[in-house]
Amino acid sequence: MEKQISENIREVQSRIESAALRAGRDAERVTLLAATKNRSPDEVDEAVRGGVRVAGENRVQELLTKMGSVEGPVEWDFIGHLQRNKVRQVVGRVRLVHSVDSLRLAEELSVRALEVGIVQEVLLQVNMAGEESKSGFGPEELAEAFDATGGMPGINVRGFSTIAPLVEDPEEVRWVFRRLYELAGELSGAQGVPEGPVLSMGMTNDFEVAVEEGSTCVRIGTAIFGPR
Repeated sequence: MEKQISENIREVQSRIESAALRAGRDAERVTLLAATKNRSPDEVDEAVRGGVRVAGENRVQELLTKMGSVEGPVEWDFIGHLQRNKVRQVVGRVRLVHSVDSLRLAEELSVRALEVGIVQEVLLQVNMAGEESKSGFGPEELAEAFDATGGMPGINVRGFSTIAPLVEDPEEVRWVFRRLYELAGELSGAQGVPEGPVLSMGMTNDFEVAVEEGSTCVRIGTAIFGPR
């Protein structure tokens, strides 16, 4: 299994590099995040040995369990829906929270981060396609949300995340990634965000299109670990 995971990682990295080349981008600017939902600590360790340096978990309890079990040098992000009553368990333990989908959650993160004396880095989650099954700010709400969260002292909004609709042909959702890239540029330019915004967009089925449209972090599960 370890050999297969390592080969999968090399293949994904090669596809990222090719997509970046097509877009005239530097592939080094794209973080490969291993999405570890329902994967064992052993599988995560194998991915780390294969070159993964950032892992992302969807559930708080799984995150805490794996953080205590995975032996390899890996940074953890939280990428799933985060309930406000679980914020205290996440703040200060993860590099980045990708899924801030409401001002109430942002406020809770800010309060809990200040309690432990840190500033938590976060991304605002955007429901670009207006899907009822997904949470997040609508594109029309994003400027106001970005402005409001920019005044919360316990968090630092580093950028934005989105999940495109699941379709057979990723070309059908290219517009999702392109529009978020455009919105991020407009907002971060107005706010003077240093180093450019983080754009967490692209998964196993559509990450090459996302990289071509400006993604700086792709969240890959199946293409690394295989089907569940």
